[in-house]
Amino acid sequence: MPRHRQLYLVLRDQITTGALVPGDALPSEQALGEQYDVSRITVRRALQDLSGGGFVERRHGVGTFVVEAPRPITPPASLTMRGALRQAQLETTVEVIEVEQRPAPALVARALDEGPQAPVVYVLRVRSHDGEPLMISEAWLPVRFADHITPDALQQHALYELMEDAGVTLGRVTQELTAEIADPVRARLLQVDIGSPLLRINRVVRDIGGEPVQYHTLYATPQRSRILTDVPADEIDTATTGVLAHDVERDDRR
Repeated sequence: MPRHRQLYLVLRDQITTGALVPGDALPSEQALGEQYDVSRITVRRALQDLSGGGFVERRHGVGTFVVEAPRPITPPASLTMRGALRQAQLETTVEVIEVEQRPAPALVARALDEGPQAPVVYVLRVRSHDGEPLMISEAWLPVRFADHITPDALQQHALYELMEDAGVTLGRVTQELTAEIADPVRARLLQVDIGSPLLRINRVVRDIGGEPVQYHTLYATPQRSRILTDVPADEIDTATTGVLAHDVERDDRR
């Protein structure tokens, strides 16, 4: 990641977490350069990005000051899973990295009710906004979709549209939210440092008859993406809205 972008993220986090509050003056360009061991040109680019994002106000001859942070994004009302997929399609551009048939890893095979090492269709894509990568999408599908899921088709249509063209009616999605560190491949695709924290969403997509038709994993950086929910108080900690599960041994006698 370019050094001005790294500095931008550090200063942005200080603002959004409250370490710097509206009205606070940032150190001078020279002081920031010395503090983070970067050039004044790097500092100036980071401050320009902060100003463009509405986090600071630059006053000529006076300094740079924190302003009220932009209002947080709120979840759109009644957005279905299909609607969320459509929104991602409209708001981002996609780069198809890889489409091929390969043996299913054990976890994927179990999720898709396939036999060990069964052939499946593997799809790797990166979605970006204004040239900035936002998320990696890895999808595994039963091999019967191979004729419908091609690189050319994925450049023109979203994956869910190709599945619908193949006769699938989406039923339900079970998903798991977790985190991991960026390996060299994902770090390169997301333009972050190796070892950076990543958000990870694992999804098992089923058709209207309950048959699994896709195992889908999304990777995103917490600096650029968040997971938003809007949960009624009487539904907190239910499986339908997200329950916090711990991988620990349990004593069933309790």
